[in-house]
Amino acid sequence: MVLRLFNTLGRAKQEFKQTKGSAVKLYTCGPTVYAYQHIGNYRTYIFEDTLKRVLLLNGYKTRHIMNITDVGHLTSDADEGDDKIAQAAIRQHKTAFEIARLYEEAFKSDLKTLNIIAPTKYVRATDHIKEQIKLVQTLEKKNYTYKTSDGIYFDTSKLKDYGKLAPRSIHGLRAGKRIGIGEKRNPTDFALWKFSPAA
Repeated sequence: MVLRLFNTLGRAKQEFKQTKGSAVKLYTCGPTVYAYQHIGNYRTYIFEDTLKRVLLLNGYKTRHIMNITDVGHLTSDADEGDDKIAQAAIRQHKTAFEIARLYEEAFKSDLKTLNIIAPTKYVRATDHIKEQIKLVQTLEKKNYTYKTSDGIYFDTSKLKDYGKLAPRSIHGLRAGKRIGIGEKRNPTDFALWKFSPAA
């Protein structure tokens, strides 16, 4: 059976073609482990599971990597505020490590309850800090970043085709009423690294 998937770049369905002799590689978003996941969160994981099951049903092998965000998820959509895990640790009188592991295990248990196939591998953010730093340094050397008082930001204006996967144009986009632009040069710029506040 021919498998067709919607290609966001071309805005059309097209035949899925696997790289010869290799498993289909899936990298999907996982949870930020500062609280229990809710039904809206699980919609994403059910979609990911459905895609993987369709691939398996069509005879493809898969290698599925899912991230676990166990540090650095700020309380504000404007890249501001405190780390949500650190806040939960204070509220519940636990360490950040204990909070992250508690809700990571709860998430994995929920996946079993929902009959969602576990990924091939979970990847925790805290296990790859060195790689994250190296990537930011590489982007800095290539002049894709700039520094503000609170962190290092990716300058989206350096990519002429930034946002090409979005269904609408980002030209003329302005910071909304809910999220201010702060020191960002462009509304679409995002934080790569946030500085810790002075103690």
